Amino acid sequence: MASNTEVGGKGFLDNLGKIYAYYTGGFFAFVLVLAVLEQMGVPNKFIGYGFVFLTIAVYAVIGVLSRTTDVGEYYVAGRSVPSIYNGMATGADWMSGASFVGMAGTLMLLGYDGLAFVLGWTGGYVLVAVLIAPFLRKFGAYTVPDFFSARYGGATARLLAVVVLICCSFTYVVAQIYATGLIASRFLDMDFTVAVYVGLAGILLCSMLGGMKAVTWTQVAQYIVLIVAYLTPVVILSAQKYGIPIPQLTYGAAIAQIGQLEQSMIAKGLADAATLKLHIKPFTTYDPLNYFALIFCLMVGTASLPHILMRYFTTPSVREARSSVAWSLFFIFLLYFTAPAYAAFSKLEIYSLIDKGTALTELPQWIFTYGKIGLVKICGKDAIDTASVLAACAGKATQLRWQDLNINTDVIVLSTPEIAGMPYVIAGLVAAGGLAAAMSTADGLLLAIANALSHDIYYKLLDPNAPTGRRLAVSRALLVVVAVAAAYVASTKPADILSMVAWAFSLAAAGIFPALVLGVWWKRGNTAGCIVGMILGFGVCLYYLVGTRYFAVSFHETWGWLGTASQAQLANYAKLKAAWMAAPEGAAKLAAWTALDANAQTIASWWGVRNISAALFGLPIGFLSIFLVSLMTAAPSKEVQDMVDATRRPRGEMLMKDKDAALVGGH
Repeated sequence: MASNTEVGGKGFLDNLGKIYAYYTGGFFAFVLVLAVLEQMGVPNKFIGYGFVFLTIAVYAVIGVLSRTTDVGEYYVAGRSVPSIYNGMATGADWMSGASFVGMAGTLMLLGYDGLAFVLGWTGGYVLVAVLIAPFLRKFGAYTVPDFFSARYGGATARLLAVVVLICCSFTYVVAQIYATGLIASRFLDMDFTVAVYVGLAGILLCSMLGGMKAVTWTQVAQYIVLIVAYLTPVVILSAQKYGIPIPQLTYGAAIAQIGQLEQSMIAKGLADAATLKLHIKPFTTYDPLNYFALIFCLMVGTASLPHILMRYFTTPSVREARSSVAWSLFFIFLLYFTAPAYAAFSKLEIYSLIDKGTALTELPQWIFTYGKIGLVKICGKDAIDTASVLAACAGKATQLRWQDLNINTDVIVLSTPEIAGMPYVIAGLVAAGGLAAAMSTADGLLLAIANALSHDIYYKLLDPNAPTGRRLAVSRALLVVVAVAAAYVASTKPADILSMVAWAFSLAAAGIFPALVLGVWWKRGNTAGCIVGMILGFGVCLYYLVGTRYFAVSFHETWGWLGTASQAQLANYAKLKAAWMAAPEGAAKLAAWTALDANAQTIASWWGVRNISAALFGLPIGFLSIFLVSLMTAAPSKEVQDMVDATRRPRGEMLMKDKDAALVGGH
């Protein structure tokens, strides 16, 4: 067990407030030193090196100091993490690179419709608090598949839970490593592939030696960095423009200015109504059905993601687990409440740039900086330099126009300090925050996958008598294997990775949520019901996702009678299909198929539901299958039913009393 002097020991836990206060003060001093160095003329790239390498080094040091050979500490941090710090760690775990880097950009480009993501992701924690977290903590499992095995019995339920966990988590972790490589390549000026593996090294040092113990204390440090980094630029902009350093109170005024600029740009011919989505108009991207379906699927998916649920195994008690959810929601709220303000101020800066009639020969440097890595396009081409922009826009425009500017959502947060003309040190600070967000989530996801493979597959199914040393060695080896595989996939810049991340929520919702909730709240649910419900719920969801995305033509041909395509859309589809069938073999045939497939993706659906909300079908099928099959087959044993009753009683010891649980005690 941990001593008083090491990270995670009793002395460390007793002084958490002081330790992280010193850490925060040291971080501010570090930023101040870099700001002074910038004013002294130190090149920007060295400022970037300082932020990236020194922050990663701090996380790695925490990870190394938190190394452990204790099973309980490796898997559940010794069940000793106070609720407020577990809330911070959960906030960092949840605040992925996509959320940190992409949320404000999504809100900027989608406006009202982008709020579906904020509402869904934050609302999910209400479900976690009410339906899941305290009861999983009382149960005393190490992993989510552990709960499935103990509650439903046998290896099949455990194995199915592992399959769903890996499907949900792998693409998610690829996206985090991708974000790490993106930020590192921008601020270290290195090849993207090399940057991916540099980020991976830091991630592994944080998690490999100390497991959940190391990840927890690293994530607390990472949350401090990411929230400071996220708030700083928008607080500065709010103070500069309106004299009040509280952007949440002033972005209403920014939105009013945005409305005026939109009308001005249209009048000047710098934007047109067809391409300018008015910021206050709802349901321009999602119709009401898909808007609320997305909120629902994200809520349920959030409450089902294994890397989030495993955080609540680490608290000292059931009460602390419940309190921890409240703290998690608070720390996530700080960022999400700021994201709309970030979006408003960023859009205001970009609109101001366009409205003043900026010539294509006078574009600011930030456009070329991000254009070189494919994140800003003008007139359909990467904005690499002035010559490339002029060539792309030849005969179209001589000034920057909104309809010609294509900004990737991932650019908004990273580039706002540069767009607003702030010192480079602020841009470096934001990059450090983005790295902290991506690395913290990657740590949690990698640990969830490696623990499921080492604990639930290797130890529970293959080698139940494996000694502690071998178990931890296998877990660390698997952690490295999964991490390297994810880094390799990320280095290929997969086009569909962001879509797949969104799919993770629907897959988790359909595959895990029904059996998890009924496992806690309905003691009549049995093994057969769980197995059938997980297979059907997950299977239907996966079928809808893959079918509508990769086999849209055949999906539409099969299920078109359930779709909502208009007569005009159907006529256009028939025209494109005829063109494909008539095209000669070769390039013409391929081009015709590409056009047909792209068209089919817009109409291939059941009742018009987009594939990002596929859980709308898998989730009810999962619940209904578990309910019907459980009633049609034998009830669980009295022992299992008593265990379910005991799970819902806050007091008493943990229910899983095996040789592992005894190591970390019950409170």
